[in-house]
Amino acid sequence: MYFYLLVKIIIYKFLYSGTEFKWYFYNQFFAMSNFILIFVFLFLGIIFQNIKGFPVPIYKLLNKIVIYVCLPALALYYIPKIEWSNELLFPIGVAWITFAGAYFLFSFLGKKFGWSRKLIGCLIITAGLGNTSFLGFPIIEALYGEEGLKTAILVDQPGSFVVLSTLGILVATLYSTGTPNGFHIAKKIMFFPPFITFLAACLMNYLNFDFHEYVQFVLQKTGSVMTPLAMLSVGLQLQFDRKSQHWKFLGLGLLYKLMLTPALLYLLYVVILQQHSKMIEVAILESAMAPMITASILATSHGLKPRLSSMMIGFGIPLSFITLVFWYFVLQI
Repeated sequence: MYFYLLVKIIIYKFLYSGTEFKWYFYNQFFAMSNFILIFVFLFLGIIFQNIKGFPVPIYKLLNKIVIYVCLPALALYYIPKIEWSNELLFPIGVAWITFAGAYFLFSFLGKKFGWSRKLIGCLIITAGLGNTSFLGFPIIEALYGEEGLKTAILVDQPGSFVVLSTLGILVATLYSTGTPNGFHIAKKIMFFPPFITFLAACLMNYLNFDFHEYVQFVLQKTGSVMTPLAMLSVGLQLQFDRKSQHWKFLGLGLLYKLMLTPALLYLLYVVILQQHSKMIEVAILESAMAPMITASILATSHGLKPRLSSMMIGFGIPLSFITLVFWYFVLQI
């Protein structure tokens, strides 16, 4: 896939020259620059945690900023703009199917093998939500252009983002408590700032109301710092312990997210429902993205195996670059 991007740039160089090529090159460069940003802040976090005297627990503050400031800002910016349509159910359904599959799989395995509730909750959230925006958008735009990006936005906003704001919060609250209590769980969810802003954003969508462009600008810029802060937090917590008991669970979680999820959606959309459009290709490729960074922060902030949550991101993103190549070529067959 990455070789393919290089070939595209070379071919474009021979077909066009001057301003047009410069525009195309810059467009491709900035589309892929998100990858660089991800690894820069991840490695900064790893470096900082090994500097003597550095306040490593600051990751807890970063997590709070991501959850209580950035996430609500993104909800208020994006959700009022969503336009609902029945024909968009395929891309929108990706995140919901992925999360439902993670819930049933890890709940079953957890019950069968006696896993702790926090381990089950961690795997459901981190393996059940994909990085369909910060990682997905530049990849999809580079491979499928502007039309592909429109589909990717549908997978992310009414899909991944809404699942995170509803089912993600529900699972995090449910599995972080020792003894489930309906009233306590409902209270935590209803007074959780991201959920409150989610409801407000849904009401705005229903009333066809949006903020003034200046307010939207502030919301967008506030939300844009989410990934750098989240990756820095992940880096501060990521540890390479060969004797860790998390390795087998890491492998299981990534197997589901990177291989089983796209295989399930390929079977459902392409084989069973006989859908072969570019929209379906984009939807399936989005399902193969690495675990969502914000989902890891959500799990960590609720005490759901923070180290495993960080490992799902730290190892999942690099590994996904390999598995995405596989799925891209499968979709071209």
